[in-house]
Amino acid sequence: MNKNRYLRINGLRRKLLFAGVAWPVLSRAGGVRAQANPPGKIWRVGILVQRARPVSIDADAFGAFVRGMRDLGYVEGKNLVIEWRFADGKADLLPALAEELARIKVDVIVATSTPTTSALQKATTTIPIVMGPIADPVGSGFIKSLARPGGNITGLTNMLVDLSAKHLELLLSVTPKPARVAVLLQPDNASNIDTLKVVQLAAKRTGISVLSAQARTRQDIENAFSRIVREKSGAVLLAQDGLFIENRRMISDLATKHRLPSIGAIRELAEDGILISYGPSFSDIYRRVAIHVDKILKGAKPADLPVEQPIVFELVINGKTANALSLKIPQALLISANKVIE
Repeated sequence: MNKNRYLRINGLRRKLLFAGVAWPVLSRAGGVRAQANPPGKIWRVGILVQRARPVSIDADAFGAFVRGMRDLGYVEGKNLVIEWRFADGKADLLPALAEELARIKVDVIVATSTPTTSALQKATTTIPIVMGPIADPVGSGFIKSLARPGGNITGLTNMLVDLSAKHLELLLSVTPKPARVAVLLQPDNASNIDTLKVVQLAAKRTGISVLSAQARTRQDIENAFSRIVREKSGAVLLAQDGLFIENRRMISDLATKHRLPSIGAIRELAEDGILISYGPSFSDIYRRVAIHVDKILKGAKPADLPVEQPIVFELVINGKTANALSLKIPQALLISANKVIE
């Protein structure tokens, strides 16, 4: 660099500094380093969860959020407090828990499902809300568009409504074509109703009828399976809801007992006995939720932060369940699986 150019650049730098404009700090790698958190500031992040608290947060997909925050410089007990609220699979508890998080005035709230987002949307219009894996944020009325959310809500979508047709396709690939397929859904979850519609449309093209098996409680799940068996459904597709995640072992036991191939979205379902799971990596989603939270804590407005879509998907097959149902999984499906449980 010649001397005159050096003087011009440094002169401009001094003028900007005296004018109160922050000069970006360059890292050794040549990039702009993010502005550090204010010294002594302790951020409070609320997280509303429909299901019960897992035995280990770190081993759950939620652990990816905590690790993601740590990677971004937020350490619990030092500059971060996480206010967890778990509804134990009871959707009726969500409004009160959402209002509690709004009342204690956390800096950001993470919503982990469609019902939790709905409860938080009613509880506050000012505190930023970051959605975790939400099925249809536009159709549910949470945001105006993926590119421009427009309010106090942003985050990620899990595309599970769109994936429902793929779930039906996977079910049909591993079982003799049934005359009827049941969709186990929670009728108060708007995305579950959308899932049913997508499955009905896809099933119509194959000549299969669809049974809507509704459940709001654990007892309802048992009643739903009695109806599924009584009406001779040949397979079960689980819509995504905290109630079904909370009771996944019971559901897998009922499906296996009645010799019903089953499919759901998250890998924990297959790991606990559901025949197949296919959907986005929830661990990757929660890692990216941490990035959204960090941006908001650094001053970004939710209205301007685009809602992102999943980029990592997982296929898990439970070979033990397949053996119990005397099903032969196609070799092509086994090869493409991220995990096969033997």
